[in-house]
Amino acid sequence: MIIEAAAWDHPDVRRLTTDQQTEVRARYGGKDEPGSHPSAADVAVVLLARDDDGTAVGCGALRELGDGEAEVKRMYVVPAARGRGVSKGLLTALEDAARARGWTTLRLETGPLQPEAIGLYSGAGYRPIAAFGDYVGDPDAAGSLFFERAVAGPGVPAPR
Repeated sequence: MIIEAAAWDHPDVRRLTTDQQTEVRARYGGKDEPGSHPSAADVAVVLLARDDDGTAVGCGALRELGDGEAEVKRMYVVPAARGRGVSKGLLTALEDAARARGWTTLRLETGPLQPEAIGLYSGAGYRPIAAFGDYVGDPDAAGSLFFERAVAGPGVPAPR
């Protein structure tokens, strides 16, 4: 697997993020995501995972929140590539990118009908938190789950 930086509007990223949103909407009965949608203007890091043959199989992004914090956005792995460590590789690479930018904490929103995501983040040391940022007071976020993990700073173990 190869993980590389990409632009938010790269065709492979657009396809994968569209597929991610289609899958999420199907799980939640057509409901749109809470909070503000990521865009090229506010996403600082976009990573693309490719199979050895160059096929794009996953993506993930970071949106800076300020005060050394960033939000994980659009983590997605195509169904055919799941169970092969792609999501763990992407998450580790996003954490590395956050540290390289001096960010110390990553936060994210997911939902109760995404057990794979919950397992990924919990297994990587993310802990449940209250709603943050645009999610606070958003009625569409009422059922959401929020997590964070310190990725740099005093007392944070060295990268895995």
